[in-house]
Amino acid sequence: MSTTNTTYVYIGSYADKDDQGIYVYTLDRTTGKLKPISSTSGIGNPSFLIVTPNQKYLYAVSESTEGPGAVAAFAIDPQNKDLTLLNQQSTEGTAPCHLTFDGTRTHLVVVNYSGGNICLYPLDEDGRIKKMTYNVQHQGHSINPDRQEAAHPHSANLAPDGKYIFVPDLGQDKIISYKIDLEAEKLVLQGETTVKAGSGPRHFVFHPERNYAYVINELSSTITAFSYEPEIQTLNEIQTVSALPEGYQGESTAAEILIHPSGKFLYGSNRGHDSIAVFALDSSTGLLTPLQHVSTQGKTPRNFTLTPDGKFLLVANQDGNNLVTFALDQQTGKLSETGEVIDIEHPVCIKVLN
Repeated sequence: MSTTNTTYVYIGSYADKDDQGIYVYTLDRTTGKLKPISSTSGIGNPSFLIVTPNQKYLYAVSESTEGPGAVAAFAIDPQNKDLTLLNQQSTEGTAPCHLTFDGTRTHLVVVNYSGGNICLYPLDEDGRIKKMTYNVQHQGHSINPDRQEAAHPHSANLAPDGKYIFVPDLGQDKIISYKIDLEAEKLVLQGETTVKAGSGPRHFVFHPERNYAYVINELSSTITAFSYEPEIQTLNEIQTVSALPEGYQGESTAAEILIHPSGKFLYGSNRGHDSIAVFALDSSTGLLTPLQHVSTQGKTPRNFTLTPDGKFLLVANQDGNNLVTFALDQQTGKLSETGEVIDIEHPVCIKVLN
């Protein structure tokens, strides 16, 4: 295999412990074609993944809704990128749904959606997950009786300086920030930002170059833009826009949000409308302008990712049981079909190696 135009892709899914749950593919960075390499079983519902920058280790949540979930560590084979399970730790909460590293890559933060708690784990030098050192329990609710009856933190997002995390809590309509105190191995509350009641903030992203940040609100299908003040770690709302086309009346919830590596475009996924929303991003003001809505060619686009070079967007249609590759025009930000559609049972998360 040529190393000049191919990279590896890991896909997490909903699967039983004994079934294949994490898939490895190669991606041709010229054509967008995907080729299956291997798959791994061993943990139930490995729905969200993260890979170390040195590509030695992969971490996955094991999303259990009937009891405490878990987080698992895998070693990545340097030649064929196969996975070997190293160990697991309990998340002491149900439905772990997201995880991230601290800035030094020595600790892991895991978020439990149903359990409402956030966990901090040191990582061993051999990639194994050590015993949890801190556990923060969120408390609160908001106005939607079905979805906001309790706290539901949905993601942990590392600030550009690597020392703070921002946690959107769908159940409380808040984005709660913590300092990662590595010496004490705990999370220290830094502040809170409230969004419009009933919005349900879900995933969050910082601009790669400017002091702006964006949250996609699951329940209201909106995106809120903030100015970000890194000196005091605060967010100030500057705009909220719909992730759906004007006039759309059907049921839909928003899911993932990403910014193009150039910082010029922002993308969000709609589940129900089953689309990727494309926005122009003005780096001087942080404001968003709608450009395009593209069908994901499948149901429930839970997660999507951009290739590191910004040329392709890959989307996982959880209930469509497929993964679709789109070409991305780097001048306009718009998406176009490549014709590349692969069948995968209940795909949730996609990670493209750098």
